[in-house]
Amino acid sequence: MIALPDVALWSLLIAAAFGAGVLNAIAGGGSFLTFPALVWAGVPPISANATSALAVSPGYLGSTLGFRPELRALPARRLRRETAIAAAGGVAGACLLLVTPAHLFAGLVPWLLLFATALFAAGPALARRTQAGSGRGPDRWREPGLLLVAIYGGYFNGGLGILLMALYTLTGETRLNTVNALKNLNSLVLSWLSVAAFVMAGAIAWQQGLVMMVAATAGGYFGARWSKALPVAWVRAGVIVTGLVMSVLFFLRG
Repeated sequence: MIALPDVALWSLLIAAAFGAGVLNAIAGGGSFLTFPALVWAGVPPISANATSALAVSPGYLGSTLGFRPELRALPARRLRRETAIAAAGGVAGACLLLVTPAHLFAGLVPWLLLFATALFAAGPALARRTQAGSGRGPDRWREPGLLLVAIYGGYFNGGLGILLMALYTLTGETRLNTVNALKNLNSLVLSWLSVAAFVMAGAIAWQQGLVMMVAATAGGYFGARWSKALPVAWVRAGVIVTGLVMSVLFFLRG
Protein backbone atom coordinates (compact mmCIF):
# COMPACT_ATOMS: atom_id res chain seq x y z
CA MET A 1 0.00 0.00 0.00
CA ILE A 2 1.06 3.58 -0.52
CA ALA A 3 1.34 6.34 2.05
CA LEU A 4 -0.56 9.59 1.83
CA PRO A 5 2.56 11.77 1.92
CA ASP A 6 3.91 10.05 -1.18
CA VAL A 7 2.80 12.68 -3.69
CA ALA A 8 4.44 10.97 -6.64
CA LEU A 9 2.53 7.71 -6.24
CA TRP A 10 -0.79 9.45 -5.61
CA SER A 11 -0.19 11.58 -8.69
CA LEU A 12 0.47 8.39 -10.68
CA LEU A 13 -2.78 6.81 -9.52
CA ILE A 14 -4.86 9.90 -10.19
CA ALA A 15 -3.31 10.43 -13.62
CA ALA A 16 -3.80 6.75 -14.51
CA ALA A 17 -7.44 6.81 -13.45
CA PHE A 18 -8.14 10.06 -15.28
CA GLY A 19 -6.46 8.67 -18.39
CA ALA A 20 -8.47 5.45 -18.07
CA GLY A 21 -11.70 7.43 -17.98
CA VAL A 22 -10.65 9.34 -21.10
CA LEU A 23 -9.66 6.14 -22.93
CA ASN A 24 -12.85 4.31 -22.01
CA ALA A 25 -14.93 7.22 -23.28
CA ILE A 26 -13.09 7.29 -26.62
CA ALA A 27 -11.83 3.83 -27.47
CA GLY A 28 -11.70 1.58 -24.38
CA GLY A 29 -8.66 0.03 -22.74
CA GLY A 30 -8.63 2.03 -19.52
CA SER A 31 -7.65 -0.97 -17.41
CA PHE A 32 -4.24 -0.93 -19.14
CA LEU A 33 -3.54 2.15 -17.04
CA THR A 34 -5.34 1.61 -13.73
CA PHE A 35 -4.23 -1.97 -13.00
CA PRO A 36 -0.47 -1.51 -13.59
CA ALA A 37 -0.49 1.81 -11.74
CA LEU A 38 -1.95 0.13 -8.66
CA VAL A 39 0.56 -2.71 -8.80
CA TRP A 40 3.46 -0.28 -9.13
CA ALA A 41 2.07 1.68 -6.20
CA GLY A 42 2.48 -1.40 -4.04
CA VAL A 43 -1.02 -2.88 -4.12
CA PRO A 44 -0.91 -6.72 -4.42
CA PRO A 45 -2.02 -7.93 -7.90
CA ILE A 46 -5.35 -9.47 -6.87
CA SER A 47 -6.31 -6.42 -4.82
CA ALA A 48 -5.07 -4.18 -7.65
CA ASN A 49 -7.34 -5.99 -10.12
CA ALA A 50 -10.32 -5.65 -7.79
CA THR A 51 -9.58 -1.97 -7.09
CA SER A 52 -9.12 -1.25 -10.80
CA ALA A 53 -12.56 -2.75 -11.46
CA LEU A 54 -14.03 -0.44 -8.82
CA ALA A 55 -12.26 2.61 -10.27
CA VAL A 56 -13.67 2.24 -13.79
CA SER A 57 -17.12 0.90 -12.82
CA PRO A 58 -19.09 4.22 -12.82
CA GLY A 59 -18.50 4.68 -16.54
CA TYR A 60 -20.69 1.69 -17.38
CA LEU A 61 -23.78 3.33 -15.91
CA GLY A 62 -23.66 6.38 -18.18
CA SER A 63 -23.04 4.18 -21.21
CA THR A 64 -26.03 1.99 -20.36
CA LEU A 65 -28.38 4.92 -19.78
CA GLY A 66 -27.49 6.24 -23.22
CA PHE A 67 -29.01 3.12 -24.80
CA ARG A 68 -32.31 2.98 -22.89
CA PRO A 69 -34.51 3.10 -26.04
CA GLU A 70 -32.71 0.10 -27.54
CA LEU A 71 -33.01 -1.86 -24.30
CA ARG A 72 -36.72 -1.08 -23.94
CA ALA A 73 -37.29 -2.46 -27.44
CA LEU A 74 -35.93 -5.90 -26.50
CA PRO A 75 -38.10 -8.74 -25.13
CA ALA A 76 -38.19 -8.22 -21.36
CA ARG A 77 -37.98 -11.93 -20.57
CA ARG A 78 -34.86 -12.45 -22.63
CA LEU A 79 -33.26 -9.29 -21.26
CA ARG A 80 -33.85 -10.43 -17.67
CA ARG A 81 -32.46 -13.88 -18.48
CA GLU A 82 -29.29 -12.51 -20.06
CA THR A 83 -28.63 -9.99 -17.31
CA ALA A 84 -29.04 -12.80 -14.77
CA ILE A 85 -26.48 -14.88 -16.70
CA ALA A 86 -24.09 -11.91 -16.84
CA ALA A 87 -24.57 -11.36 -13.11
CA ALA A 88 -23.87 -15.02 -12.30
CA GLY A 89 -20.80 -15.04 -14.54
CA GLY A 90 -19.44 -11.82 -13.05
CA VAL A 91 -19.75 -13.15 -9.50
CA ALA A 92 -18.26 -16.52 -10.54
CA GLY A 93 -15.29 -14.78 -12.17
CA ALA A 94 -14.76 -12.59 -9.12
CA CYS A 95 -14.89 -15.61 -6.80
CA LEU A 96 -12.46 -17.46 -9.09
CA LEU A 97 -10.06 -14.51 -8.81
CA LEU A 98 -10.38 -14.44 -5.03
CA VAL A 99 -9.48 -18.13 -4.68
CA THR A 100 -6.59 -17.92 -7.15
CA PRO A 101 -3.25 -18.10 -5.26
CA ALA A 102 -1.51 -14.74 -5.36
CA HIS A 103 1.65 -16.14 -6.96
CA LEU A 104 -0.38 -17.88 -9.68
CA PHE A 105 -2.31 -14.72 -10.54
CA ALA A 106 0.91 -12.71 -10.59
CA GLY A 107 2.25 -15.17 -13.18
CA LEU A 108 -0.96 -14.89 -15.23
CA VAL A 109 -0.99 -11.08 -15.26
CA PRO A 110 1.39 -10.50 -18.23
CA TRP A 111 -0.44 -13.13 -20.28
CA LEU A 112 -3.83 -11.59 -19.45
CA LEU A 113 -2.52 -8.14 -20.39
CA LEU A 114 -1.10 -9.50 -23.63
CA PHE A 115 -4.36 -11.27 -24.47
CA ALA A 116 -6.40 -8.15 -23.74
CA THR A 117 -4.00 -6.03 -25.86
CA ALA A 118 -4.25 -8.46 -28.78
CA LEU A 119 -8.02 -8.49 -28.43
CA PHE A 120 -8.12 -4.69 -28.40
CA ALA A 121 -5.84 -4.47 -31.44
CA ALA A 122 -7.99 -6.98 -33.33
CA GLY A 123 -11.21 -5.23 -32.30
CA PRO A 124 -11.97 -3.29 -35.53
CA ALA A 125 -11.15 -6.26 -37.79
CA LEU A 126 -13.15 -8.57 -35.54
CA ALA A 127 -16.09 -6.17 -35.61
CA ARG A 128 -16.01 -6.03 -39.41
CA ARG A 129 -15.91 -9.79 -39.72
CA THR A 130 -18.66 -10.38 -37.20
CA GLN A 131 -20.84 -7.70 -38.78
CA ALA A 132 -20.29 -9.30 -42.19
CA GLY A 133 -21.41 -12.62 -40.80
CA SER A 134 -24.16 -11.32 -38.51
CA GLY A 135 -27.51 -12.99 -38.74
CA ARG A 136 -25.99 -16.39 -39.48
CA GLY A 137 -24.64 -17.27 -36.07
CA PRO A 138 -26.03 -20.14 -33.94
CA ASP A 139 -28.32 -18.51 -31.41
CA ARG A 140 -28.10 -21.56 -29.12
CA TRP A 141 -24.54 -20.56 -28.23
CA ARG A 142 -25.57 -17.08 -27.11
CA GLU A 143 -26.27 -17.79 -23.46
CA PRO A 144 -23.42 -20.28 -22.83
CA GLY A 145 -21.08 -17.85 -24.58
CA LEU A 146 -22.36 -14.98 -22.47
CA LEU A 147 -21.69 -16.96 -19.29
CA LEU A 148 -18.08 -17.67 -20.31
CA VAL A 149 -17.45 -14.05 -21.31
CA ALA A 150 -19.00 -12.81 -18.05
CA ILE A 151 -16.75 -15.14 -16.02
CA TYR A 152 -13.75 -13.72 -17.85
CA GLY A 153 -15.02 -10.18 -17.20
CA GLY A 154 -15.41 -10.85 -13.49
CA TYR A 155 -11.93 -12.34 -13.35
CA PHE A 156 -10.07 -9.80 -15.52
CA ASN A 157 -11.89 -6.91 -17.17
CA GLY A 158 -9.53 -6.20 -20.09
CA GLY A 159 -11.12 -6.64 -23.52
CA LEU A 160 -14.56 -7.42 -22.06
CA GLY A 161 -16.49 -5.05 -24.33
CA ILE A 162 -14.90 -6.46 -27.48
CA LEU A 163 -15.73 -10.02 -26.44
CA LEU A 164 -19.35 -9.11 -25.72
CA MET A 165 -19.79 -7.33 -29.05
CA ALA A 166 -18.24 -10.26 -30.91
CA LEU A 167 -20.50 -12.71 -29.07
CA TYR A 168 -23.71 -10.87 -29.90
CA THR A 169 -22.91 -10.28 -33.54
CA LEU A 170 -21.69 -13.85 -34.07
CA THR A 171 -24.84 -15.28 -32.52
CA GLY A 172 -27.26 -13.42 -34.73
CA GLU A 173 -27.76 -9.84 -33.49
CA THR A 174 -27.80 -7.63 -36.60
CA ARG A 175 -28.41 -4.17 -35.08
CA LEU A 176 -25.23 -2.41 -34.00
CA ASN A 177 -27.00 -0.11 -31.52
CA THR A 178 -28.63 -3.13 -29.88
CA VAL A 179 -25.26 -4.87 -29.69
CA ASN A 180 -23.79 -1.81 -27.96
CA ALA A 181 -26.77 -1.56 -25.63
CA LEU A 182 -26.45 -5.22 -24.56
CA LYS A 183 -22.69 -4.88 -24.24
CA ASN A 184 -22.99 -1.87 -21.93
CA LEU A 185 -25.80 -3.33 -19.82
CA ASN A 186 -24.08 -6.65 -19.25
CA SER A 187 -20.75 -4.94 -18.57
CA LEU A 188 -22.50 -2.80 -15.95
CA VAL A 189 -24.21 -5.75 -14.27
CA LEU A 190 -21.25 -8.12 -14.15
CA SER A 191 -18.76 -5.41 -13.21
CA TRP A 192 -20.81 -4.00 -10.36
CA LEU A 193 -21.59 -7.44 -8.96
CA SER A 194 -17.98 -8.56 -9.23
CA VAL A 195 -16.98 -5.37 -7.41
CA ALA A 196 -19.58 -6.19 -4.74
CA ALA A 197 -17.96 -9.62 -4.33
CA PHE A 198 -14.55 -7.97 -4.03
CA VAL A 199 -15.93 -5.59 -1.40
CA MET A 200 -17.39 -8.43 0.69
CA ALA A 201 -14.11 -10.31 0.45
CA GLY A 202 -12.16 -7.26 1.62
CA ALA A 203 -10.11 -7.17 -1.59
CA ILE A 204 -10.56 -3.45 -2.34
CA ALA A 205 -7.85 -0.92 -1.51
CA TRP A 206 -10.37 1.75 -0.54
CA GLN A 207 -8.18 4.85 -0.31
CA GLN A 208 -6.78 4.31 -3.76
CA GLY A 209 -10.04 3.00 -5.21
CA LEU A 210 -12.26 5.89 -4.19
CA VAL A 211 -9.79 8.55 -5.32
CA MET A 212 -9.29 6.75 -8.64
CA MET A 213 -13.05 6.34 -9.11
CA VAL A 214 -13.50 10.12 -8.88
CA ALA A 215 -10.59 10.72 -11.26
CA ALA A 216 -11.86 8.12 -13.75
CA THR A 217 -15.34 9.67 -13.71
CA ALA A 218 -13.82 13.09 -14.43
CA GLY A 219 -11.74 11.55 -17.20
CA GLY A 220 -14.87 10.01 -18.72
CA TYR A 221 -16.57 13.41 -18.73
CA PHE A 222 -13.69 15.13 -20.48
CA GLY A 223 -13.08 12.14 -22.73
CA ALA A 224 -16.63 12.35 -24.04
CA ARG A 225 -15.98 15.99 -24.95
CA TRP A 226 -12.53 15.37 -26.40
CA SER A 227 -13.68 12.39 -28.46
CA LYS A 228 -14.91 14.80 -31.13
CA ALA A 229 -11.46 16.33 -31.53
CA LEU A 230 -9.00 13.47 -30.96
CA PRO A 231 -8.46 11.01 -33.84
CA VAL A 232 -9.68 7.64 -32.57
CA ALA A 233 -6.98 5.84 -34.59
CA TRP A 234 -4.28 7.72 -32.66
CA VAL A 235 -5.93 6.91 -29.34
CA ARG A 236 -6.24 3.24 -30.26
CA ALA A 237 -2.58 3.13 -31.27
CA GLY A 238 -1.64 4.65 -27.93
CA VAL A 239 -3.70 2.06 -26.06
CA ILE A 240 -2.08 -0.80 -27.99
CA VAL A 241 1.44 0.53 -27.37
CA THR A 242 0.59 1.00 -23.68
CA GLY A 243 -0.75 -2.53 -23.44
CA LEU A 244 2.34 -4.00 -25.08
CA VAL A 245 4.70 -1.99 -22.88
CA MET A 246 2.78 -3.04 -19.75
CA SER A 247 2.86 -6.67 -20.84
CA VAL A 248 6.63 -6.58 -21.38
CA LEU A 249 7.22 -4.84 -18.05
CA PHE A 250 5.15 -7.40 -16.19
CA PHE A 251 6.97 -10.26 -17.94
CA LEU A 252 10.27 -8.71 -16.86
CA ARG A 253 8.90 -8.03 -13.38
CA GLY A 254 8.01 -11.70 -12.96
